[in-house]
Amino acid sequence: MQYPSLYILRHGQTEWNAQHRIQGSLDSPLTELGRAQARMQHETLRSCDLTGYRAFCSPQGRAFHTASIALEGQCARVDTDPRLVEIGVGEWEGLCRNELGTDLAGEMSEESALHLYDHAPGGEGFLALRNRCAAFLSDLSGPAVLVTHGVTSRMLRLIVLNMGTHEIADLPGGQGIVFHLSEGLQTKL
Repeated sequence: MQYPSLYILRHGQTEWNAQHRIQGSLDSPLTELGRAQARMQHETLRSCDLTGYRAFCSPQGRAFHTASIALEGQCARVDTDPRLVEIGVGEWEGLCRNELGTDLAGEMSEESALHLYDHAPGGEGFLALRNRCAAFLSDLSGPAVLVTHGVTSRMLRLIVLNMGTHEIADLPGGQGIVFHLSEGLQTKL
């Protein structure tokens, strides 16, 4: 399937990101670094022609706050969509990664811990997340800027790039970054 041109942003660093605490559907405020990352995204997007682009954002506070900074004066409005929320992690929400069990204690970076999100007790899992993201993307009627979360951003990009879910760790992440996806290609701005 061919998708419209997209700019995909992850929210800036939050207090819980800094603590390696898993947020899922919970929320914590942006840190000063997180607000600076959103300002970097704003500067990056200023050099992009967003004429005709709609803006969509996860309704979770950390993404909405990032969108309010990154998209200020660049989009007429930002619509929230619950399909852009972060993957649900059930019983792990609010825990630090080193609290998940002794065999998982070394899984501190987001990239090294990605596979864990598919196995969270009572969590959403990758299949449900992929279905949710695919439904959102199929409803897009034109180019868009999306402000979302770490795992959700990767899943959206996997779908647009026609990659398998097992390749989720192959995609770069990062806060303060803007990814442009167009004609099946991804560019990190």
